[in-house]
Amino acid sequence: MFPKKNILSAAGILVATLLASACSSGDDSGSPGTSGSGGSSSPATVSIEPADAHGMNPTTPIVVKAANGKLTEVTVTSAKGKPVAGKIAPDGLSWTNNEVLGYGGSYHVVAHAQGTDGKPVEKAGDVTTITPKKEANANLIPAPSAVKSAGVGVGQPIVFSFATPVKNKAAVEKALSVESSPKQEGGWYWIDDKNVHYRSKEYWQPGTTLTVSAKIYGVDFGNGVFGAEDRTETYKVHDSWIGKADGNSEQMQIFHNGQMVKSMPISMGKDATPTHLGPHVISDKQANYTMDSCTYGVCPPDPKAYRSNEKFSERISNDGEFVHENPNSVGQQGSSNVSHGCINLNAANAQWFFDNFGLGDVVEVTNSGGPQLPLWDLYGDWSKSWPDWQKGSAL
Repeated sequence: MFPKKNILSAAGILVATLLASACSSGDDSGSPGTSGSGGSSSPATVSIEPADAHGMNPTTPIVVKAANGKLTEVTVTSAKGKPVAGKIAPDGLSWTNNEVLGYGGSYHVVAHAQGTDGKPVEKAGDVTTITPKKEANANLIPAPSAVKSAGVGVGQPIVFSFATPVKNKAAVEKALSVESSPKQEGGWYWIDDKNVHYRSKEYWQPGTTLTVSAKIYGVDFGNGVFGAEDRTETYKVHDSWIGKADGNSEQMQIFHNGQMVKSMPISMGKDATPTHLGPHVISDKQANYTMDSCTYGVCPPDPKAYRSNEKFSERISNDGEFVHENPNSVGQQGSSNVSHGCINLNAANAQWFFDNFGLGDVVEVTNSGGPQLPLWDLYGDWSKSWPDWQKGSAL
């Protein structure tokens, strides 16, 4: 039997040994779930998103992901054997295509990865893209090529015209944009199911650059129609030219960048065929033009029908209103309104007007006795107040 003192000493040694063991940071290589090197070791898993997708939108990216390892190579090949460009992320955990897929395409995906266990893994899959019933192009008015050198006037709306009706107007409108420099407030208005116009709150500032984009590729227009391709164009707004035509005075005052530079006698529409009221925007100009009322449905034997060849003609509406030379009304110019709705000028003034006014420039008509220029009547856009214009958006 040990003395009491020795028993206490032995107990103290045991406690000290246990404490020393508990505070020790020795090798724990035998712990379950760990390797001898202190890290986990597992086979890689690879996923392809969307997985075996059939009929996906071509703008949806193919994404390949790796877990418990890193991607070493990914190839995506079309049915014709053409590779699709893509890139593995710097961390090696994902790959995404950076080349847009095509409509009605089939693509084969093969991914290679290496797990933390050092072993290679392969994953393959297939995806197909939708085949539209019809593809829609974003046709721009005015045609950028037609105004590349001259630019457009301060009243010019930007028009996207589609060959087929647009059902999903909000989706399409979201894909359209007009960036103005300097910045000016503007908005879209759907004239009908095929045409959407963009105008600023006020006339464009002279010298403005307009960058117009339609990011419509892959956009669902509805009824099986999808956007054909994206496009971006640039317009330049030239100096401000505004004609103020007054039916009471039978004069048209010409303002260049806000300053009146000329006044010329005119003859506007007679009582039976009055010129429309409000701002008109020039949409076409021809040095020689045959005016035929049949083009807008007024044909002989209607007493309002006419057909004549005119010089220096600039269209200000789509139903037959022009600013042009008319030698037959020179005697009435400045005193009475006798035309079929056009604004008549003498030869010298007509040529001067033709030389200085172009697409997008404005003719504001007052006191004509006619109705307001309709919104649809290319371009009746400025007949709408800004609050009413904003109501024409699909968003």
